[in-house]
Amino acid sequence: MNNSFLRFLMLLMVCAGTLPALGCGGEATSQAEASKPPMAAESSGISPKQFANAVYAVMKADRTVYAKHVVTRLKKAESETKPSEYWEDEEGTIPLPAQMFRMGAELVDENPTAGFTYGLRSKWPLNDQHHAKSDTEAEGLDFIEKNPGETFYGTETLGDKKFFTAIYGDKAVAQACWECHNEHPNRGDDYPEFKKDDVMGGVVVRIPLN
Repeated sequence: MNNSFLRFLMLLMVCAGTLPALGCGGEATSQAEASKPPMAAESSGISPKQFANAVYAVMKADRTVYAKHVVTRLKKAESETKPSEYWEDEEGTIPLPAQMFRMGAELVDENPTAGFTYGLRSKWPLNDQHHAKSDTEAEGLDFIEKNPGETFYGTETLGDKKFFTAIYGDKAVAQACWECHNEHPNRGDDYPEFKKDDVMGGVVVRIPLN
């Protein structure tokens, strides 16, 4: 049984709750490790970097499917059901992809057994909740803007706790994404005109190292 398959089995066991979520014998110290190979699996679990990459892959897949095959489809179709920022107050509407993502993040944040948190951040947020909330987040947003396709990894201390923090580029993957941002009334004067595959912000995955 090769090492790659063993690591895959370990990841499945972590997700099922049969292994500890993290084996934090070591930690990433570089602030930009996109060009480095993944850290090796620890004897007691998987590394924070591997765990962050795995949970982000699931988040990205779910959000992309919702944006492309639900929201964009409804916007193009002659349907009475439409995506709307004000879906809670308007009948026949559904949440935007960013709203779905934030609601999921809030549920994970409320779960004491999750072992991690995540959220959206942007240098040009349409929602004030999506501003960078730490120096590491601000540094990461600068990094992914200048290095599309790469990921920012670092560690930070918040309060009395230390965290492994990964920031992934949040790209415009569906027409509904960039059209909504480009036409939004909250856009500032310095707001970019986004197009397909542009980095519009970042997804922050934060894992405690204590």
